[in-house]
Amino acid sequence: MLCLQTGRNGSVLLSLHVQPRAAKNELAGIYDGALKLRLTTPPVDGKANKAVISFISKKLKISKSSVTLRSGLKNRRKQLWISGLDEETIRRRLGLVESPAA
Repeated sequence: MLCLQTGRNGSVLLSLHVQPRAAKNELAGIYDGALKLRLTTPPVDGKANKAVISFISKKLKISKSSVTLRSGLKNRRKQLWISGLDEETIRRRLGLVESPAA
């Protein structure tokens, strides 16, 4: 999956497209090769970046310190390093696992 890549050190790189000032905090599928995240937080004084880390850490059930903003400090496109989980676990916890064909 394009939005997830495992790095050499075992951390996983997650690509996000963040939509601030949304009606509610939620994941909204894949958008242009990245996972779309809608946040109610406005992009002011780094509040949206903090909200991204908080939302992803809660969704993945890991500490905030396990999620690091790699790029996109002032951009809708963000990349996060996630440590402590493998790519498959992240996929499952974010709901990115495709259901088997019936």
